[in-house]
Amino acid sequence: MLNIVAGVCLLLWGVKLLRLGVTRGFGAGLRNMLAQSTNNRIKAMLSGIGMTTVLQSSTATVLIVAAFAGQGMIGASAGLAVILGADIGTTLVAQLFSLDLSMLMPLFMVIGFVLFSMQHSGRMKNIGRIFVGLSLMLMALALIRQTAEPLKTSEILPVILAPLENDPFFAVLLAVLLTWLAHSSLAIVLLLMSFVASGTLPIMLGLYMVLGANLGGTIPPILATLKDHPEALRISLSNLIVRLLGFIPFFFLLPVIEPYIAMIDANHTREIVNFHTLFNVVLALTFLPFTQVVILICKKLVPDRIERDDPKKARYLDLKDLDTPSVALASATRETLRMADIVQQMLEDTITVFKTNDMKLLEKVRDEDDTIDEIYGAIKDYMAKLSQEFMDPKEAQRYVQILTFATNLEHAGDVIDRNLMPMALKKIKKQTRFSQKGFKDIKHIHDLVMESVQLAQSIFVSGDLEMAKQLLKDKQVIREAEISGMAAHIERLGEGEPDTISTSSLHLDIVRDYRRINTYMCTVAYPLLEESGELRTSRLKLKE
Repeated sequence: MLNIVAGVCLLLWGVKLLRLGVTRGFGAGLRNMLAQSTNNRIKAMLSGIGMTTVLQSSTATVLIVAAFAGQGMIGASAGLAVILGADIGTTLVAQLFSLDLSMLMPLFMVIGFVLFSMQHSGRMKNIGRIFVGLSLMLMALALIRQTAEPLKTSEILPVILAPLENDPFFAVLLAVLLTWLAHSSLAIVLLLMSFVASGTLPIMLGLYMVLGANLGGTIPPILATLKDHPEALRISLSNLIVRLLGFIPFFFLLPVIEPYIAMIDANHTREIVNFHTLFNVVLALTFLPFTQVVILICKKLVPDRIERDDPKKARYLDLKDLDTPSVALASATRETLRMADIVQQMLEDTITVFKTNDMKLLEKVRDEDDTIDEIYGAIKDYMAKLSQEFMDPKEAQRYVQILTFATNLEHAGDVIDRNLMPMALKKIKKQTRFSQKGFKDIKHIHDLVMESVQLAQSIFVSGDLEMAKQLLKDKQVIREAEISGMAAHIERLGEGEPDTISTSSLHLDIVRDYRRINTYMCTVAYPLLEESGELRTSRLKLKE
């Protein structure tokens, strides 16, 4: 029994390795394929078949589709069509593993180890992971078959199995529980196949437990989406409803159906996987025309809930994306751009506060900095959970860019909150005002810095080299504007303008802090220019 448990653990580990290799290496491409093929139900079902055949997990596909539905990227009806295809996809994988592929196990292990050991190639490492996962699955199935072989002569086993044979409903419940614990209907079907192949498990009992495995596979996605958007939960729930409606007739008609399944292939191993395929194909063909009806039932069971938008909470960081680095990095990019939008709004409000002495707007700016801090903390935590080990070089570089830009945005927000706003508060309390020419100079610097914030966002998204050059050229323009503005300010001091004298220290400090914000924005350009060889190592003139 210990060897069988070890074999099951090895099988589950192999499935997990293979799935991680696929999602981390090719997850973005699979998601794009899924997003582009859901304009009709037949294409959606076919994409579900293809995706799950590659992922080897209908649960993973359901969670991806649920996430898409929760973000409004896919309709619930099309999502259910994808899931119906995903359920067929797992049966195709089971069909493949029902064949004797044990001779490929050592070859897959060697290929996997070589690719996994390669340096500086995230994609190759993930392909290696896929081969290692396949090898472990084949090894586990062989171990389970060999270990289970002597059990068919056991005197204790019939005593254990007799209650299950007499009460098939209890056998179904046991299979549901095992599948839920394993989080993989594929693994349980392969396990049942191995037991039937060794003669340990009677064929009829195995078929009933296949029904249970199909039901149990719906539980993990439901539990994973309970707190998600209602549309995401409806996707998971629709899968359960379809399986329950299909389970009832199959459960009662199984003694009638079994002889016909045996006619296709009398081999009991093939009978298990053929029944698994038949069940899911029948469900897909039956419910594909009625996906909207099923979704309407789910809407009754899971009504829309009113959700208050909390600006301090991250909107785009989904923990389910962490297994796919390219998708997780795209999500972190969107959240960082949201930070940039808030900083831009803070900066825009800042000049209004200096002009109008608006206390309410000042408090709003300070609250926005708290939002910036919360989002930045969420991005840092999210990126910390994202492993760089299996990223390709471009993904690893993007990882650093996101963290760097997010950090500099947070610093820019702090400059506004801790430096500019206290100066605005001092100006309000003392009831001073800038001279007309002095405010014009500040406004000019402000407008240039605003342009640099917008340009930095574009560079962060596009990585455009010409934009990066322009950002550093604009930095020099701001520096020159600061120098000329300071000279004009000193000239006005010499002329004895009262407003200039009363706000002199404020004026100089504000311009200095605007330049600091510009410096933080310019950091997004340096890595691009260094990589292209367009950046000098030093401004100093070197001796000949």
